[in-house]
Amino acid sequence: MQLLAAAIGTVTMKTRARSIIVLCASCLFALLFSSLVRATPDYAKQTGYECGKCHVDVIGGGKLTPVGEAFLESQKAKGQYRQLSTTQHVIRLFVGYLHTLTAIVWFGTIMYVHVLLKPAYASKGLPKGELRLGWLSMATLLVTGTLLTIARMPNLAAFTTTRFGILLSIKIALFLVMLTSAFIVTVFIGPKMRQRLKSPVAACLSKEMTMEQLLAFDGKEGRPAYIAYKGMVYDITNSRFWKNGQHMVKHHAGTDLTDVLKNAPHGEDKVLAMPQVGMCVATDRKPEKPLYEKVFYFFAYMNLALVFVIIFVISLWRWW
Repeated sequence: MQLLAAAIGTVTMKTRARSIIVLCASCLFALLFSSLVRATPDYAKQTGYECGKCHVDVIGGGKLTPVGEAFLESQKAKGQYRQLSTTQHVIRLFVGYLHTLTAIVWFGTIMYVHVLLKPAYASKGLPKGELRLGWLSMATLLVTGTLLTIARMPNLAAFTTTRFGILLSIKIALFLVMLTSAFIVTVFIGPKMRQRLKSPVAACLSKEMTMEQLLAFDGKEGRPAYIAYKGMVYDITNSRFWKNGQHMVKHHAGTDLTDVLKNAPHGEDKVLAMPQVGMCVATDRKPEKPLYEKVFYFFAYMNLALVFVIIFVISLWRWW
């Protein structure tokens, strides 16, 4: 299963981007409205009123009734409401839109990678594209989130005395945990994964090769492209049908295609015509993962769980 997940993970960035949008647009759609809401359930809880008591629209939001206007003025007098000008509202809307869009991209990428591809696809080293996208997303969320917090929170006490402030504090804490884990993976774990590819075991052309060793020959970043078929290993590096170690988007170098070829539109002659470089042998036991790789898997699934927790916190704020 780890081999299959690693092979699937080498799909093109274009296909990955389309899949991210399809997967996450529906489940994160509610985030699109979070920055446009000016009222919070705290006001209703403090007064005991229904939304229609303070708002002309009975479901809340928009123009205020006289009661709502009076309550708003009292909040301003207590310093519990930050007044924004029209220009500031427009800026906040733009910043909120950027914040939400970035969150969708970042969360969507995490969910796509960890749910569909599985973290094993990155066990050969963190792809540069995902690293750039991840850090750009986190930096954008950090800046826009800070600006939105300043615009929304009237004072520090609101973080612990209002329902919205408490939920926001939880969301910020979870984001910082994810940010810290990303730093550890990028600075300490990523280089170790890349270094493993340069080891003699992965670089040499052995007559006998285990499936674990075969994974390294994926045709990416200048590496040779090998496939296994019926116990033999074939070199497909120079085949025009295997550009960058990928065939018809679905099949990837560094894997065993014995079962896959049964459903192929062509026969095994296409594979047998390739240069044979060795034999694929089975190992008696699954190789022990190094500590840094175990930590990588822990952070990977932890971040996936935190994505769902953060979405739950946002749902609590908006609908509970």
